Amino acid sequence: MSTRTLAFDEAVRNRFSSRAFLPTPLTEEQIRQVLTDAQHSPSNCNTQPWHVHIASGKTKDTLEQAMIRNDQTDLVTPDFTFNYADFYGDYFDRSQEQARIYYEALGVSREDKAKRHEVYLRNFRFFGAPHVAFLFMPSFGDNVRVASDIGMYAQTFLLSLTARGYAGIPQTLLGFHADTVRKILNVSGQYRLLFGISFGYADPNALTHHVRMERIPVDESVILHN
Repeated sequence: MSTRTLAFDEAVRNRFSSRAFLPTPLTEEQIRQVLTDAQHSPSNCNTQPWHVHIASGKTKDTLEQAMIRNDQTDLVTPDFTFNYADFYGDYFDRSQEQARIYYEALGVSREDKAKRHEVYLRNFRFFGAPHVAFLFMPSFGDNVRVASDIGMYAQTFLLSLTARGYAGIPQTLLGFHADTVRKILNVSGQYRLLFGISFGYADPNALTHHVRMERIPVDESVILHN
């Protein structure tokens, strides 16, 4: 593995959400390097509200089994709401295009419900990643500013992974099982689970490894005022 750290522009443009990982774990030193980078993230009033739990090995396996059992009984305990029906216009269209590209790369048709559910369950298997970080946060007011701080932490974490030759994927779905994760990781109820990030070495031979999602032009989302 290369020890060269990517320049900022390379890390930003090379980062992608890996949906297939090698089983090779990172060392504790490697993980701590990424965590040290992420610790420099900005936050509102320097509150640094991120409360991160990283699961590996048997603990990760226990979480996987528990979340799959939850899926079998339709049990979800999210701390924050999420509904695809809330998306509209171009936002909805982009979410549907992302799903289409992903399933087509795997050769799974829209009509194959059983196979699509099997692919869905890969989320709870962390896409084969050896590690998963759960991003918890305290609750302040309407939580918008706290959640934005967690987002900035997560982006720094993801860019550090990329810069160092690793890969990660933020997973909203892991936040649907907040009570289960809190119980297994012995996390206080004062912390809310926003989402998780599975990470490790990307599998270069996976069917989805070269899939990249397009970004809209800057001018479609930014207005410059002089």
